[in-house]
Amino acid sequence: MAVHAHIRLFPFSLPLVLPVLLLGISCAKDQQEEPGTDRKLAKAHNQTLYLSEMDGMFPDNATAQDSQVIIEAYTFRWIQEALLLHEAERNIPKDLNIDQLVRDYRASLIRNSYENMLMEQFLESNITQEELLEFYEKNKKQYQLETPIIRCNFVKVPIPVPNADQLRNLWNSKEPEDDTLLLAYANNYAEAHILEDSTWHRVEDIAKELPEGTLTTGNISSRRDLSLRDNEYQYYLRIFELKNRKEIAPFSFIEEQARKVILRKRRMELLEQKKQEMYEIELRKGNIETYF
Repeated sequence: MAVHAHIRLFPFSLPLVLPVLLLGISCAKDQQEEPGTDRKLAKAHNQTLYLSEMDGMFPDNATAQDSQVIIEAYTFRWIQEALLLHEAERNIPKDLNIDQLVRDYRASLIRNSYENMLMEQFLESNITQEELLEFYEKNKKQYQLETPIIRCNFVKVPIPVPNADQLRNLWNSKEPEDDTLLLAYANNYAEAHILEDSTWHRVEDIAKELPEGTLTTGNISSRRDLSLRDNEYQYYLRIFELKNRKEIAPFSFIEEQARKVILRKRRMELLEQKKQEMYEIELRKGNIETYF
């Protein structure tokens, strides 16, 4: 069945009347508008859009033409939403209890707000390194790798390579002070680089930065130190350590995940503790009755 919308927009020139309408919006901030004096922008079935509903949507420096564009765009979106809501209401399943859904949603919002307040007041969010390591030792068998990971250095520089000889010498240098110079070079010229060798990376993430097929799960074991270029980039890659799929993930790779698990467990324990405390207090006050 077709949906018909009864739409009534301005029967006058918008550029001429908008300054007056916008002035009305400004005045509405200071005093409540009398019923019936607000400007209608559109009507769709039993819903009406008024200009006052757009209060705050107009930039201070908006021209009449700018405001017209904003009004027309907002009105069009509003009509679409109104028609969708109307059609949805017409097709509500008979067994759908809207009132119960609203009550449940309201209760959920209130409960979540209060739980967040409890967390802010009572949850200990500081987790020591000792706690994280203890968690890792007890649970590390659960953290088998689903994909290979590597520790590496990586530099990707667009062609033509600025100071190509300098980059090559810095990359091959064994002098500790050259590490700082290489990082400075990469910050200035590289499109992508990894020069912190203690962090683990998924092989697939590094492979995306290289020519297709250069680095795969099948050839990763033989790719320890490579230099190559194509028509767009010069690439340097040095792999320090590899962990294959199904090996236990290193602590540093799952540290942040472990932190989240510990916090989630603390949160659940705190909520259970608070619910039990509330139960005992209200039971002593005689505010709880059971009928079974």
